Amino acid sequence: MTENVWSYKSTAGRLAGADLTGYRVEATDGSIGKVDKHSDEVDDAYLVVDTGVWIFGKEVMLPASTVESIDPGEKKIFVGLTKQQIKDAPEFDREKHLGDQGYRDELGTYYGTGGAPFGGPFGGPQV
Repeated sequence: MTENVWSYKSTAGRLAGADLTGYRVEATDGSIGKVDKHSDEVDDAYLVVDTGVWIFGKEVMLPASTVESIDPGEKKIFVGLTKQQIKDAPEFDREKHLGDQGYRDELGTYYGTGGAPFGGPFGGPQV
């Protein structure tokens, strides 16, 4: 992998300092919810997405590298993942996981080094 899983891709169109709270998040196969919290920290950038009724009111954390593009006009963020890949990620609990390096490592492995199902850019080699 050429870029850090916790950093935005240079092609994502991320504007430093822009508030992404409330932006809709779109997976490759449909909407997953809205950004509830985000971080722009160097090597620690992420989105926390409130999934609403899609996953029964749960939140998910997505490393910044999953962002393919940002459309400020439409207030949408497009991620290069399917809804199933996001649903299958390690479960996120805001109270336990926001500052938990072990959880970050687990999530980074899932999205960055082969843990995600289906292969491809976030799941290692295609099989």
